[in-house]
Amino acid sequence: MSDGFSILVTGGAGFMGSHVVDAILGVSRWDRARVVVVDDLSGGARENVADHPRVEFVRGDIGDPELVSRLFAKHRFRFVYHLAAYAAEGLSHFIRHFNYSNNLLGSVRLINAAVNHRCECFVFTSSIAVYGHGRPPLREDLPPVPADPYGIAKYAVELDLAAAFETHRLPFVIFRPHNVYGPRQNLADKYRNVVGIFMNRLLRGEPMPIFGDGTQQRAFTYIGDIADAIARSPLNPKAINGTFNLGSDDACDVNHLADLVAAALGLPANKTYLPARNEVHVAYADHARAAAAFPEIAHTPLTEGLATMAAWARGAKLAPSRSFEPIEIEAGLPPSWRA
Repeated sequence: MSDGFSILVTGGAGFMGSHVVDAILGVSRWDRARVVVVDDLSGGARENVADHPRVEFVRGDIGDPELVSRLFAKHRFRFVYHLAAYAAEGLSHFIRHFNYSNNLLGSVRLINAAVNHRCECFVFTSSIAVYGHGRPPLREDLPPVPADPYGIAKYAVELDLAAAFETHRLPFVIFRPHNVYGPRQNLADKYRNVVGIFMNRLLRGEPMPIFGDGTQQRAFTYIGDIADAIARSPLNPKAINGTFNLGSDDACDVNHLADLVAAALGLPANKTYLPARNEVHVAYADHARAAAAFPEIAHTPLTEGLATMAAWARGAKLAPSRSFEPIEIEAGLPPSWRA
């Protein structure tokens, strides 16, 4: 499979997408493959994209039908990795139209193109948000009941991929990663990625914002542990047409996370507590299915991963947290999220 062909990575200038691009470039069987990265740079950065002769960057929105049609007609992608999304679960309650237009309809446009151009595999990064208030550890055989519009959109794409396989035989792999952190995370996004929010605030001399009492539990996943499994999944017979939770097994509450982030940066753990918001309180997943299909997945301890990210963050260009605009529903919006 070393013949020249093209691979599409949407969101490839973003945090997770750029690491997956790097991992794809490291697949020896694809040493002649061209990687086309499409990103609108709303959350990513051009400098995240590998400066490599086999990488082509296209700035654009997957919601643009002419762009999608032109790219698929030109490249006839063998594999599609769809990582483009605005993954702000809590904020999705207040930007419902944007959420479904961006995260659902844009995905369906890609699935249509992949079917029409006979792609060999469609790799989709979903989220454990599809489980909603399910009882942890969350398992893939549990019926998803998403509790926010973001999770609803992700689960709808999962269902559409299953239907596309049944009707059109489009092979797929679905990953449900959770609470991923590491270098290249967008530190200026105040609505998602709590590790990045904490590091940005501390490095700017501001307190870390904690909603409620900080006892919310999540399992935080280092990007370097999972990018390679995502990249190589089309080559893995155990992965095809499968759905996999992807992430850390070790749950940590937000209060303790704040202490660990501060320690990684060598700064005092300055915290500020804000009114609780509408969110799932405890969410962590079972990864037995992923471990069976991808035994090579690493498990970086949280303190080690935070140290690596902190070293990167100290040298990163810090920008003030940006407010999302336009907010579609003001009622119930946490005051700290207002522009």
